[in-house]
Amino acid sequence: MTDSAYFDLEDFLFKERAEVEKALGRSLKYLDRYLPVGLAKPVRDAVMAGGKRLRPILCALVYRKCGGQIGPAAYDLGVSIELIHTYSLMHDDLPCIDDAQLRRGSLTTHKIYGEEIAVRAGLALIPAASLQAIRAIRELGCDEKISQNILIELNCAAGAGGMVGGQYLDLMAEDLVLDSDKLENVHCMKTGALLTASLVMGGLAAYASEDKITGLKKYGRAVGLAFQITDDILDETSSSKDLGKNPSDGLLDKVTYVSIYGVEESMRIARDLSDEAVGVLREAGIESPELNAIARYIVERKL
Repeated sequence: MTDSAYFDLEDFLFKERAEVEKALGRSLKYLDRYLPVGLAKPVRDAVMAGGKRLRPILCALVYRKCGGQIGPAAYDLGVSIELIHTYSLMHDDLPCIDDAQLRRGSLTTHKIYGEEIAVRAGLALIPAASLQAIRAIRELGCDEKISQNILIELNCAAGAGGMVGGQYLDLMAEDLVLDSDKLENVHCMKTGALLTASLVMGGLAAYASEDKITGLKKYGRAVGLAFQITDDILDETSSSKDLGKNPSDGLLDKVTYVSIYGVEESMRIARDLSDEAVGVLREAGIESPELNAIARYIVERKL
C-alpha cells in the first residue's frame, strides 16, 4: 500500500482535474437544452473559469474507495456539486454581497454581463445541478432509495440548512461581533456542507456502510472547517493578485478566525483539524493515502 507521506498529490490532482473538466464539458452540453435563452454563455464562462475542482474530485475518489468502479459517471455525479459551488461564487461576488471585481484571476460574472444576468445565471445552476445528478445516478445504476438519498444530500447541503443558510448567517453577521462557536457554525454551513456532501454522495453511490458514511461526514466537517480557516489566513497574508480575487474578507471587515485568534493560532487550529480528519478515516476503516494527503494539502496550500 502506498504511504500517504510518499503519495504524489500534485500529480493525482492534475490528472483528476482533467477528468473533471471533461465531465463539466459533458454537463454543459447536456444542460444547454434546459438553460433559458441568453444564459448559456455566462453559465459556461463561470463554470469553466477554473478552480481547484476539489469537490468533484472528492466525490469520485470516495466512490472508488468505497468499492465503486471508477468511470465517467462518477465524475458526472461530482460535477453536480461543482455547479452549486459555482452558483454560490457568482452570487457571493454580486454588488449586494461582496461586490467582487475578480474571481480566479478574471472579471466576475456581474462585471462582464451585468447584475441581472449574473443573478439569473446563478439561479439557473440550482435546478441544473439536480438534473445533472439525476443523469449521473442513472448512469451509475443506483437503485431508487440510494438515488433519493443522493438527491436529498445534494439539496440539503445547498439549501437553507447548508450553503445558502451559511451565506445568510454570514451576511447577517457583518455588523456583529461573532464568537468562535458562531463563526464555526457559519463556516460549517457555508463551506463545509458542500464539501461534506461531495464525500457522502460518492459513498452513497458506492453503497458504503453506515459506519463509513459517518466517518466521511466527520472527515468532511473537519476538512471543510480547516479549508475555511486556511482561506481566512490566506486572505490576511496574501495579495489580491496572488489569490486571484478582490476584495478579501479582511477588506470587507468580516469576522474571521484570524481576527479572533491571529494567524499563528489559526494555523494551529487548521492543522489540528487536518489531523482529526485523518484520524476519523482510520476509525471508519477507510484506507486512502489520497484523502489523507488532501487533508494535509488543505492547510498547506498557498492559494
